[in-house]
Amino acid sequence: MPRQGRGDRLNSLEKMIGMLDIFDAGEDAVAVSFDELYERLGYTRSTLYRYLKTLTDAGLLTSLPSVGYMLGPRIVELDYKIRTGDVLIKAAKPMMEELAARFKAVSLLCRRYKFEVLCVHQEIGPDAIHSNYDRGRRRPLLQGAASVAILAYLPDHQLRKFHGLAQEQFALAGFGATLKDVKNTLRQYREQGWVSTTGDVTPGALGIAAAVFDARTEVIGSLSLTMRESRANAGVIEQAAEQLVFCANVLSKTLARD
Repeated sequence: MPRQGRGDRLNSLEKMIGMLDIFDAGEDAVAVSFDELYERLGYTRSTLYRYLKTLTDAGLLTSLPSVGYMLGPRIVELDYKIRTGDVLIKAAKPMMEELAARFKAVSLLCRRYKFEVLCVHQEIGPDAIHSNYDRGRRRPLLQGAASVAILAYLPDHQLRKFHGLAQEQFALAGFGATLKDVKNTLRQYREQGWVSTTGDVTPGALGIAAAVFDARTEVIGSLSLTMRESRANAGVIEQAAEQLVFCANVLSKTLARD
């Protein structure tokens, strides 16, 4: 039997890790049976059994006879380590608590994830509106203040690529029909220093967000507030935006030091 080359091993590893994407297919993708995996992935039964055993032994998957395969306990453990050890979350948490309490809002810390945005931490103030954007949920990079604040600072080559992949979605989201239009819209957000949107993610809610940068001054995420639109007069919006920009700058400087 010929030896498996490095490229083949990498390809096998990518396929095995890629199986975890099955559980990212939607809110209902909680448990999947072996037969469903076999049907969807098209691997041989022996290969599928081997991959499932490896992932289960690592704790990344677990299984119940009457239910199927689910994400395993190692995922929960890693999530705990992120929540308690992530430098960005640890630095942002006290500021987010204060912002949420002061503006009676939901404060969100989001990170860029490919051409989407992932909520990594949330703080809820008193009498705050219920946000549909919970920790661990991804959103399009074109939807909501927390996303657009990141989009506004994408490097040019990445923006070009993203626009090429989603030109129609850019137009539908109101950024303009051409790449030039998109750039003009995003430049206005950069000049302002913050973004506000209404009802993009949660009906009746207004979102305000500012971008967060890493040590190389590349955008990695955003800090935002979601509040009841009925409470968000011009004065409140201006105060919240000013505080968000200040806190986002503090976070960026913290990351630059670390």
